[in-house]
Order: sequence, then C-alpha cells, then structure tokens
Amino acid sequence: MQATALTPDICIIGAGANGIALATAAAAFGVPVVLVERDEIGGSRGALAAKALIEAAAQADASRHLGCLQPGLPWPFQDHIRRVLATEVTNNSEERLTALGIKVLRGEARFASRSTVIVDNQPIKARRFVIATGTRPVPPALPGLESVSVLDEDDLPALTRIPERLIVLGGGAMAAALAQAMQRLGSKVTLVAPEGLMPEHDAEAVNIARRRLLRDGLMLHEGHQPIRAERARSGLRLILATPEGEKTVEGSQLFVAAPRQPDIAPLDLDFAGIRHDASGVLVDKGFRTANRCVHALGGCAGGAGAAAPDQAGDDHAGLVLRNILFRQPVRIDPLSYPRIAWCQPEIAAIGLSEEEARAKARAIRVLRWPFAEIAGARVAGETEGFVKLVTDTKGRLLGVTIVADSAGELIAPWCVAVRAGLGAAEMAGVAMPALGRSQGSRQAALSFRAGLTTNPRLRRLIGILRRFG
Repeated sequence: MQATALTPDICIIGAGANGIALATAAAAFGVPVVLVERDEIGGSRGALAAKALIEAAAQADASRHLGCLQPGLPWPFQDHIRRVLATEVTNNSEERLTALGIKVLRGEARFASRSTVIVDNQPIKARRFVIATGTRPVPPALPGLESVSVLDEDDLPALTRIPERLIVLGGGAMAAALAQAMQRLGSKVTLVAPEGLMPEHDAEAVNIARRRLLRDGLMLHEGHQPIRAERARSGLRLILATPEGEKTVEGSQLFVAAPRQPDIAPLDLDFAGIRHDASGVLVDKGFRTANRCVHALGGCAGGAGAAAPDQAGDDHAGLVLRNILFRQPVRIDPLSYPRIAWCQPEIAAIGLSEEEARAKARAIRVLRWPFAEIAGARVAGETEGFVKLVTDTKGRLLGVTIVADSAGELIAPWCVAVRAGLGAAEMAGVAMPALGRSQGSRQAALSFRAGLTTNPRLRRLIGILRRFG
C-alpha cells in the first residue's frame, strides 16, 4: 500500500553541498522543503578532503623550508583531514537539517510522472523539484585498469597513508595540485597529462606552475597517451605512447583524476519529460529543465547549466531560490565565476584568457604587472608570478589571471569588478592595502593609464593649467 503523498513547496533530490545550501535557505524563509538522499548526507567529500590534503602539504613544505621538519619525516595529514571533515559532518547532519524544519527522506528517488517523485514507497507531489545529485567518478576506458590498484577523488577522505610511488593520470588543475601535494607529503609522484598541463588556464601562468612542480621533484609526462595498465611486482606499470615509441612508467598506486559524470541514471527523467544527455540534465540559463516545474543545478546540470559548476560554490543555489520563491529571472554568466588551480603557486582566473580574448576580440590590451615589482611580495619572499589584465581598447575587462601564492584570494576584487562591470580605469582608483600583494592588481590597472603621460593633447592642457598657478 502506497503512503499518502507529501506536498512540500520544494523537493530537492540530492543532499550534497548544493542541495543542502538550497534547502537551508528555503527553510529559513519558512518554505516547506523535502530533501532526498540515497547515500551520505553531505554528498561526496572528496573535493573538501583534496583541498585539506593540499593545505596540509603546503604546511609540510613550509615547515621543511623553516627547518621545523626534517626531509623524509611524515606530516600528520590524516589528522588535518579528519578535523576538517568532522566539522562538515556536524554542520550537515540530518539532526541539524531536521531542526531547521527540513524533512529528510533516505532512499532512491525516481520520477513517476511530470509532477510526482517516488522515494521507495513514498510519493512526493511538490510545487517545484530541484535535481542536485552531483557527479560520480567514472574510470577511463583503459585496458588493464581493473587489474591494478586505483584511487580517485572519492577515496581521499579515507586515505590513511601516502602511496610510496604514485602515478597521477590527468593534467587538469586538481590533478596537478594533488600530484604536488602527494610529492610534498613524501610520495614519489609521476604526473601523466595526456592533454597537457592545465590546458584550461593561461599558458604563461601554467609555465610558472610547471617550473615549481618540476622543482618539487615531480616527473611530468605531457601529451603522452596511456595505452594500457599492467600489474607489476612493484605495483603497476602504465604504458604510454610517445613520438619515440612506447614508454613505461612504474608506481605502487594509480590516482585517476578523470572528468566526473552526472549522477542521474536512476532518476527516470523521461517519465517527467526532462531532456538529458551525457552532459547531464539539460537546463536553460535559468536552471530550468524542459519540465518547467523542475530545476537542476551543480555538477548534474548540463546544457547552459554546465557552466562552471565547480567554481560557482552555492551561487547556483541562490539563483535557483530567487527564481522559485520570488519569480526573479536569473541567467548564468559563465565568465563571472573564478577558476582556481590550487597548486603552488596558485593560478586564479576570471573571464577570458589572453588566447581566448585574441580569438574573440578585434583589438585587446594586455596589462601585466610582476610581483617582483611589489614591495609586499618581496618582503614575503613570494615574488614569483604576476597579475595579467586583458581589456579592450577602452579598458573594459575581458579577463584577469593571477599566478601567485594565495592567488585564489587575490582574485576576489576582480570577481566584484566583473559582476559590477568595472573596467581597468575604475579599478586603478581603488585603494589597496599598503605593502600588500594586492598592490599588484592596482599597479596592473594603473598601467592602463600609462599612455596618457605621452598624450600630446593632455600635455598641452597641463601646460596651459600650469600658467594659472
């Protein structure tokens, strides 16, 4: 016998970071919310564990440089990850969500019709549904992969020891950051980047990060495609195709940093008239699906909604809530979200890269200021890197790239500038902290005005004004 249908205003499928952010915000307005989760409340904590691991590795590296930690001695990274995850578990506990007025259902959700979701034997007829099921790791189609020891991002929360010799397969920002972290924590790491190192970031910035990775002792293979994996006495062998022929890389474990795929297969989306493909649930720039009562956000959203899900934080949740509760039209602007590579030095970017801007704009200006010219950076001994602004001829911002330690924080004023439509001239007038590395941003913006000093008309005007005292 089927239970009586629940009739909340909003039913959210998926209690990961996005689903919880949306549920708690809606509940704060007194809106009846049902939150459905089949696995662990809080979703995959792999990304958070990865960031904690990267930070632990940075602390270990700094301690070694200060002589506080001898080379070869282990760093207690497990304790750091455990503390970080424990706080997250407490904040996202089912008891806390229930206390906030959210009804939590545990089970597999599937659409039975355009207006009904079934969780086990419990029907839900909500005014609006939101799909926030996130993504899942999918191993690459590599012969022999099933025969070797493989880790992925979702394994990081339970990691108890650093692999002795690790092969990282993948060249994206997270792969590079994790490879560097593992190397700093004592592993001998080989990074295999078939598509090159961090192709999603500015090539000049990547060159600086590449030099740091090599100085840290990583072995780097770029542009070499893996052919197969094999078991070996030491662990495994990865066979690569190179212009000179096959090359073998050996290690004790393999970490696969492959792109994740939307986790939407069990939802029976076709029964609800919801279009989907390999990119996820197809949504428009307002996060709405083909079924106008259903939204999707985060990693499971495809089409226009696939824009920057990893960088958006809970911004997508806020946009969806505005649309559902207040009927405000919302649109995703992919270029307004920052992209961060957490390796050291960090790479932070927003908008177009220099290469993309040259391909799209007729005329651009590139304003670049090195941190070696910033007193605050010299004081900190962190002079590697630069601030690069890409503008049109009138100073309108097309993109910003910062490469430096803490670039992920230094990009924040430029995130505001992009959202507010501020250009280089306006940012040049913003006071930045004295002896801070953020002076690099101001100096880069000020360089837009450098041409004014040689402008003949302006010089004549200054000469005239001088006569009046």
